[in-house]
Amino acid sequence: MKKYFYLFLSNIFLFIIFPIIRLISKKFYEKNILPKLINFTCNSGPINYQRKKIIPNANGKVLEIGIGPGSNLKHYDNTKVTSILGIDPSEELNQIAKKRAVKYNLNIEFLIESASNLSVENNSIDTVVSTYALCSIPEPEKTLQEIKRVLKNDGIFIFSEHGLSPDKNVSFVQNTTDSFYPKIAGGCHTNRNIEKLIFDNGFEFIELNNIYLPGTQKFLGYNYWGKAKVESK
Repeated sequence: MKKYFYLFLSNIFLFIIFPIIRLISKKFYEKNILPKLINFTCNSGPINYQRKKIIPNANGKVLEIGIGPGSNLKHYDNTKVTSILGIDPSEELNQIAKKRAVKYNLNIEFLIESASNLSVENNSIDTVVSTYALCSIPEPEKTLQEIKRVLKNDGIFIFSEHGLSPDKNVSFVQNTTDSFYPKIAGGCHTNRNIEKLIFDNGFEFIELNNIYLPGTQKFLGYNYWGKAKVESK
C-alpha cells in the first residue's frame, strides 16, 4: 500500500505541483526546488542500490561525468582509486557534492564545465563513470566522443542510466511526456536509448544489463548498467 501511495504522491508532484511552481517562477524553481529534487531522487533506495553495483569497479584515475550532488562518493573503493575528477555544470549541485566529499577519504577535484567539451587530456583516464547523467546531458553524442578521447587504451567506461523502455506502452508515455518533463527535471529525457547511444558512438560492451527498478514509475525506471570499452579498430 505504501508503494502505491508513494507513486501516486510522486506523480502529483511531478505532473502538477512542480510544473505550477516552475510556471510561477522559473528562477525560484531552478535555484531552490530543482537541486533538492535531483538530490532526493538521485539518492533513492533503488538508484542507490544500482550505484553500489558498479562504482566499486572504478580504479586508477577516475573521471565522473555529471557528478551532481556527489551521490556516488560513498561507493568508491579508495584502495583502488588514485584520484577523481568530478564534472558538472551546476554550481548548486556542486556545493552539495563538496559538502558530501568532506566525509570521505578521496582525492577529488571538482570541475564546473560541460561534459561535451572537457578540459581533460587525451588518453589520461583509467575509468570514466556515468550514472543517471546521459539522460540530461544536452549533447550525449559529443559527451561519449569526449569520453572516448580521454580514456586510456585499456580504460573502462562504467555506467548506470535510465532510458527508453522496450515496452511500447511505456515508451509511448516516455515519448509523450518528453515535451515537458525535461523542463521540470533538470533536462532529464526518459526516452533516450542508452544502449544504442553508447554502441553507436564507438564502444564495445563488456557487460550490459537491463531491469525496471523496483519502486519507481515505469517511465522513469527502465535501467541500463554495465561496462564498455573503446571499440577495437
